[in-house]
Amino acid sequence: MAAVLVYSEKVETARELVAGGKELGAALGLGVSAVALGPGAGAAASELAAAGADTVYVSEDAAFEGWPADAVAAGLAQIAELAGASVVLVGSTRRGKETAPRLAQKLGAGCVSDVNSLVAEGGDLVAGRYAFGGATVAREKLGTAVKVFAVMPKTFSAEGASAGAGAVETPTLDVSSSVKVVDRRAKEGEHVNLDAAPRIVGIGRGFNAREDLALGDQLAAALEAVVGCTKSLADFEWLGEDRIIGLSGAKTAPDLYLSVGVSGQIQHTVGVAGAKLIAAVNKDKEAPIFAMADYGIVGDLYEVVPALVERLKSV
Repeated sequence: MAAVLVYSEKVETARELVAGGKELGAALGLGVSAVALGPGAGAAASELAAAGADTVYVSEDAAFEGWPADAVAAGLAQIAELAGASVVLVGSTRRGKETAPRLAQKLGAGCVSDVNSLVAEGGDLVAGRYAFGGATVAREKLGTAVKVFAVMPKTFSAEGASAGAGAVETPTLDVSSSVKVVDRRAKEGEHVNLDAAPRIVGIGRGFNAREDLALGDQLAAALEAVVGCTKSLADFEWLGEDRIIGLSGAKTAPDLYLSVGVSGQIQHTVGVAGAKLIAAVNKDKEAPIFAMADYGIVGDLYEVVPALVERLKSV
């Protein structure tokens, strides 16, 4: 076995993993291959090659439509054996979290999920992941011959990646799914992709009522940003789950993260630690968010936010 194999149903996350896999492979003497599955998967091959993949395995088998975890795991297991993979990196998306352990079982491999750092040390891989509710980072190694890591988006960067050979292979796979889709319904509410947002306005329990969230929307509009939130606001059903930032939601790395009414508990801030610049608005000068903020305003958000919006509109 002598290869790193990479897969995510999200092309951008797959590109990040390919770039990271190439760095790890160089340290361990392993090549890097990538997988694209499902209808239209062939279109992703060139992007994965540009991120550094030497070989891209493509299958547009109808069994992968909708990315059912059992079919995807079965297909990845067959490709892993074909590629001679000793390390498999799966994007720790919602689908990836379900797929990775299934894949590990099929390969007789160990598995670490929600990995937020992965480095080569002494000829082995050491994975970092948050533990004890985000209060600490556990460092873990796998002792199995084949290793599966479900890696959080934004753990690696595809910026400046050197292209790989990009050879495309279309293996014949024996896959099926025991999942029967009986109905499909559009998800209610507006969908957002926090992973890719360059600017984020994060809102929290400092807002007194659901209708007050319009202030956050106005601030985000003035900054051309996306609104994210702490888990509690999604629990209140004030915002959708796809806007949660932190352990229970997205791990982001925006150019700007501006928090408003967010106390800064570790369960939330682990999702913004990669931001290039962090600013905060909170009326409590002792709020934990100020410990990691580059800039902070101590004040009532109901006074500060309208003033910020007015100022931004005048620029």
